[in-house]
Amino acid sequence: MEGERVRPSSYGATAARCTILIAPMKVFVIVPAAGLGTRMASPSAAKPKKKAPTKQFKELGGVPILVHTLRKFAATPEVYEIVVALRHDEIAGFRTQLESEYPEILAKRLQLVEGGEHRQNSVASALARVAADPEDIVLVHDAVRPFVTPEIIANVIEAAHKYGAAIAGWPAVDTVKQVERTAEGALIKATIPRASVVMAQTPQGFRYSILKRAFDDAIADGFLGTDEASLIERAGLPVMVIMGSHRNIKITTPADMELAEFYLKKSENLS
Repeated sequence: MEGERVRPSSYGATAARCTILIAPMKVFVIVPAAGLGTRMASPSAAKPKKKAPTKQFKELGGVPILVHTLRKFAATPEVYEIVVALRHDEIAGFRTQLESEYPEILAKRLQLVEGGEHRQNSVASALARVAADPEDIVLVHDAVRPFVTPEIIANVIEAAHKYGAAIAGWPAVDTVKQVERTAEGALIKATIPRASVVMAQTPQGFRYSILKRAFDDAIADGFLGTDEASLIERAGLPVMVIMGSHRNIKITTPADMELAEFYLKKSENLS
């Protein structure tokens, strides 16, 4: 965001004003896509004769889910660079596929880096490749959440810039129970009021300085969080929630895939 900041002079009101140019804020997007996606396989399915693609490379409407996701951010003018964390043996093939079939994604600055065993490892690997200023914004988005809208992306960027940390979230619909795990299953300990619960979605957005410090502290302490917001929460910093969408689903199971196909066909009919 370009503009001018006027610094008051220490020599009185009649002194000349000093103008400092503010550099444009950049937005970086990190997409962790190194997971195996074991929940996507049907438990009743026969053992495949050849290795099935990981869930982010499964095709939705003839296009890999990951490509659907990347297209959303490649089409966002505010995004300066996208960094995708992949398994080592998938990097070269995916780059070739982008070059030959999806050049519109490469029109945006794009890095493909090697991810890790856990989501946090993959995001840390990508974050290390981001050349950001402290006030720049870093978005982290699930590789298999392809129905994120331009409005959600814009709102998370705006809230992260204003508050330092923000995520997309959706109100809980089902009654939420706190349980204690037992050998036989689980015992209910309490009912959590739905009004105090949201289902976390992505993108999750942060000022670079805040996210980098939270990751450094987590690595130093050996802490493994479930998402990026959990690292910020651990640091005692506030995280704003902006409204996501019931369609902003994470495709994890075969049932999710069926729903995604329905959403895709519906969106195609509207376009």
